[in-house]
Amino acid sequence: MTTFSERVKVQGRSLWSRNADKGVSLRGERLRREGKNEWRQWNPRTSKLASGLLKAEKSGLLPNSGTTCLYLGAGHGTTISHLHDHLCGPENKFNGQIIAVDLSTKCIRSLVLLSKSRPGILPILSDCRDLISISPFLPKRVPWIFQDVSQKGQVHIFIKTCKKYLEDGGTGLLSLKSASERNTKQAFEEARKALVNEGFTIVEQIDLTGWEDKHVLFHVVL
Repeated sequence: MTTFSERVKVQGRSLWSRNADKGVSLRGERLRREGKNEWRQWNPRTSKLASGLLKAEKSGLLPNSGTTCLYLGAGHGTTISHLHDHLCGPENKFNGQIIAVDLSTKCIRSLVLLSKSRPGILPILSDCRDLISISPFLPKRVPWIFQDVSQKGQVHIFIKTCKKYLEDGGTGLLSLKSASERNTKQAFEEARKALVNEGFTIVEQIDLTGWEDKHVLFHVVL
């Protein structure tokens, strides 16, 4: 059994997070009990972070529990909910916070509903390219940024965001979809060069093939 934290682990071939909202299965995922604890299965086919955790050769993908994190492209909250299990815990006993940004009003509605039962999630309706609109919710730099947006210029958005909001030594995770870039064949190599040229250290370039085809998760520090 691989343990990423007290609240996230691999058992058998499956990834699990300790459910911070007991009895609730958000997307029909399996629940299992171990004593007083309940675990939710975390599907790598619907979560870039989950597939990254399972395929990474190096550690450090998850933020520390109780910290404030920025998540760009939050979607309907599947990955956000598992991150919340680890970062915040039941009733946010760890005092963590997830700044969840998305441009879709449908996604934000889902996130607002999720935040009612999972305190510590802060949904923000905004274009992730508009950093000024995010600023009021981030009074200081954060130790962890995750970006999962399917639009052109993903790398530029990530670099700009990290330069403004990622603290020194902080971890950045860029989920890059090659089909969203102009040069699809060279997208990953061009991204790597751009990140290095901007002063990032690439800890690992994780190929998500098998769960998320034509996707790479860049694990970087600044």
